Amino acid sequence: MKIEIYSDIACPWCYIGKRRFERALSAFNQPVEVVYRPYQLVPDAPAEATPHRAWLAERYGPQSRAMDDRVAALGAADGISYDFDAALHVNTFDGHRLLWLAATEYGLPVQHALKEKLLAAHFSDGVDVGDHTALTAVAVAAGLDRDRVAGFLASGEGSEEVRDEIEHARALGISSVPTFVIDEKWAVQGAQETSTFLRALEQAAATTASTATASDGAGAAGSCDDDSCAV
Repeated sequence: MKIEIYSDIACPWCYIGKRRFERALSAFNQPVEVVYRPYQLVPDAPAEATPHRAWLAERYGPQSRAMDDRVAALGAADGISYDFDAALHVNTFDGHRLLWLAATEYGLPVQHALKEKLLAAHFSDGVDVGDHTALTAVAVAAGLDRDRVAGFLASGEGSEEVRDEIEHARALGISSVPTFVIDEKWAVQGAQETSTFLRALEQAAATTASTATASDGAGAAGSCDDDSCAV
């Protein structure tokens, strides 16, 4: 089974969804390949970082602080320490390029480690994840080579590939994140409860098994239920 997770480094719900999905995977006990795919909630975000609080207030008004407080409370229950006072609003494209590099040259476990560190850097540590020096430090901590990362960020390498993946997400109809695409057939949207993720994985596995043994070859692609819908 292959899971492609479309998410953004600057998406607080993606961090919560990651935690809950990982717990579901631990309980699933079947081999699963997990790949993180890029998505930008604010593709025109500035290259120069600005305070998250100010940006969110400008976008959503007085309710913005309550929005952050709700996410922070939910995150704490999942072991995430959000610091929205320190968080910075900045373009995440180069971070997605690094995630592409990690998966391409270092393998998926390294990509997963980098994703975790980028989310923590952005939401917990107040790191400017648009700054190349800061990104290099985060990438090295995840296991990437410093010289390779520095040269990569200074170039345009990976840009076309990341843009293509973002366009592919749009072609699939993905308009919000996180979105978890299972075997290119089913999708679960949002930071669902761990039990919901586990149920979706089990349903996908059962459907795949029944399809493989069905004499008429009829599958469930195109089906939709409360937890997952066909892409």
